[in-house]
Amino acid sequence: MSHELYEMVVGLEVHVQLKTRTKAFCRCATTFGDPPNANTCPVCLALPGALPVLNAEAVALAVRGVLALGCTVRERSVFARKNYFYPDLPKGYQISQFEEPLAEHGRVELAGGRVIGITRIHMEEDAGKSVHDRFPGVTAIDLNRSGVPLIEVVSEPEIRSAAEAAAYLRALREILVYAGVSDCSMEEGSLRADANVSARPRGQTALRTRTEIKNLNSFSFVERALELEFARHCAVHDAGGTIVQQTMLYDAARDDVRPARSKEESHDYRYFPEPDLPPLVIARAEIDRVRAALPEFPAARRARYVARGVTAADAEVLTASRAIGDYFEAVAAAAGDVKAAANWVTGEVLASLNASGGTIEAAPVDAPRLGALIALVASGAVSNTAAKAIFATMHADPASPHAIAERDGLLQVGDDTALQAWIDEVWAEHPEEAGRYAAGERRLQGVLVGFVMKKSKGSADPKRVNQLLAARAGT
Repeated sequence: MSHELYEMVVGLEVHVQLKTRTKAFCRCATTFGDPPNANTCPVCLALPGALPVLNAEAVALAVRGVLALGCTVRERSVFARKNYFYPDLPKGYQISQFEEPLAEHGRVELAGGRVIGITRIHMEEDAGKSVHDRFPGVTAIDLNRSGVPLIEVVSEPEIRSAAEAAAYLRALREILVYAGVSDCSMEEGSLRADANVSARPRGQTALRTRTEIKNLNSFSFVERALELEFARHCAVHDAGGTIVQQTMLYDAARDDVRPARSKEESHDYRYFPEPDLPPLVIARAEIDRVRAALPEFPAARRARYVARGVTAADAEVLTASRAIGDYFEAVAAAAGDVKAAANWVTGEVLASLNASGGTIEAAPVDAPRLGALIALVASGAVSNTAAKAIFATMHADPASPHAIAERDGLLQVGDDTALQAWIDEVWAEHPEEAGRYAAGERRLQGVLVGFVMKKSKGSADPKRVNQLLAARAGT
């Protein structure tokens, strides 16, 4: 039986590290890449007598995140102990939330308008890390991540393909990065996904037994793992077998999904309220204040840019990060030309940053100066060719673009005498092209204009050069 007869049903549980300097319940640093076990203390090591104290900044970021995702925030939520044994979980339990989470009922809109619901978002702490490949034959434990603050975003089981799961993750990441909640670096583990997947015959609505693929840390891994596990479900159903609810792991090197352990249910964790932490109470006025301070999010920005004449493709690039969008808007305001600003930022600016490895926040040509350069082009004072040369000079020269153009002889020349002199030189230096053009091969006019622009170092007025060449050819 073909896979086409089955429908994939996916729900994602996404763990997002909050962008705090210290951990959820102690003052240890959350810095990535520090030596193993350097960022630990009696609290995150679960030594006797150590008590947790909730990080206020983690709460603030969590509230911002859930509001950015359209959730309803509970004014009163409760921390709970989630009990299970694992070598990198020193306490033998994880501080999380269960029956009364921070927020519920959110949504993520995908490109094309498809909406995936969010069931709940709760706060919790991370576990440590088991390292299996550092020392032969043994597993090493690094507790630097133990106690790092997270939010877990639990989607409704409304995702219907592996590609849609990756699209959901990208949209979720985009929103949370814009909100300043997390850097969402999958490479550093600050965004990880657990994928619950099942297969049911098309047309049915009842959910079937699912399996959970744990700790997926790239969009491509999410897609591939779901494809493999869905195919396995379909094959089991075709053979008349039964899917066993269990936790799975994706092995990228072997490109397979294999069982890790039986899947726990909530009763297996023996949840009960955390006795060392009071309920988390957030005033309605504070929730309203955070909501009012949220930024404009990428989808809304893209729509606004397109409405102002920016192409959809350029709008995607300009909203790739909040910083790029802010820079573009500042350039457009200084230049007075939205389309030209978009062309420059998506072209010369990002190309130069890619070449240098720089970031838009530290762009060597700031927005007001780039806007002034674009305005020079619009006024006819410099050509596009000259503007690119001026832009390159501006990286290391703090002078204004007009001063650079004047100093370097790049102000656009419209004087017929000077232009005719350059044309005469080109005519003499390229007799073959000039002769064919004079004989009627009009497509060579652009070639001759290019020669003139090169000779003038981009300062010749190309429109007037075209007119003078046409007059010389008698057209």
